[in-house]
Amino acid sequence: MKDCKGKIAKLLTDYFDQDYRRMTHALEVLKHSERLAEQTDPCDHEVVVASALLHDVGIKKSEELLGYDDHKAQEEYGPSIAEKLLGSIGFPHEKTRKVCEIIGNHHSRSRYDYVELKILKEADRIVNSAEKDRKGG
Repeated sequence: MKDCKGKIAKLLTDYFDQDYRRMTHALEVLKHSERLAEQTDPCDHEVVVASALLHDVGIKKSEELLGYDDHKAQEEYGPSIAEKLLGSIGFPHEKTRKVCEIIGNHHSRSRYDYVELKILKEADRIVNSAEKDRKGG
């Protein structure tokens, strides 16, 4: 598991290059996701880690293609990027499929009854709320 987390964190940093705000956000979401996962049984911790670290990878492509990002575009572009990234490290196919479904649904009304999706949504909500408070509104 630890090796998996390191490999996926490296994918994140390579993909976002010098976008430290996005990387920091993903690491904060990971921290909260892992805490929530410890309280949730059963859940797939590798899916939790991959989903938390890669949940916003669609932002970069959205900004490149559209000039902006929104939740719909993140969910549209993120899964194919995550699939390619996870494939590059030999992440298990079935887990990759689940991670992609989670990434493609983390801002929308839940289409999947995955505990890992619930964990990600709650962790992302916590981090987004804290970031909003720091910005002052």
